[in-house]
Amino acid sequence: MLTISAFQYVPPFAQGVVRDLRVRWALEEAGLLYDVRLIGPPDQRSPDYLALQPFGQVPMLQDGDFTMFESGAIVLHIAQRSGALFPREEAGRARATSWIFAALNTLEVPIQQLAAIDFFYAEEEWAKQRRPGAVEDVHVRLRQLSAWLGERDYLDGAFSAGDLMMTTVLRILRHTTMVEAYPNLKAYQQRCEARPAFQKALRDQMAAFERG
Repeated sequence: MLTISAFQYVPPFAQGVVRDLRVRWALEEAGLLYDVRLIGPPDQRSPDYLALQPFGQVPMLQDGDFTMFESGAIVLHIAQRSGALFPREEAGRARATSWIFAALNTLEVPIQQLAAIDFFYAEEEWAKQRRPGAVEDVHVRLRQLSAWLGERDYLDGAFSAGDLMMTTVLRILRHTTMVEAYPNLKAYQQRCEARPAFQKALRDQMAAFERG
């Protein structure tokens, strides 16, 4: 049985966007059964957990003696063993992989920088001065993504792990109206989030916070 790690509790602003959601969603799409190991701050510092996840973060994936970490790497691993998340042809798999990395490197970096300003440093003078530029950095990438998507339903044909990852990155902007400025991106995000596998993954993550 596969096991993933997830937090017992996070503040409301982070609920529904913690990165184990990506792995839960991928596992649901792939139809793979899994258990969840809920952890708290003491676990993050424990030698036992650090032996599995060197940075004390979530998620971690464990399959017997096989362990890996980093949400993008785990989703890629799941996609490689599942026909539900990767196209069959080599070129399609390569393009889906490109979109996984684009989501994490090209989109998430500026989006996460803006989120950090808004959630952790909003009252700092430097943050007030930096925020307009951070907003524009995000819009640059959203405009480019919107232009690529155009009238497509998904980034490259059928739904893939690239769309899964991109959707979870766009969700980080939910405290803003930035995605709404691009109707095709908003419709794309809603289309991906309407998938039953996403809805199940989100419910399961939120249920843990409700208990915690």
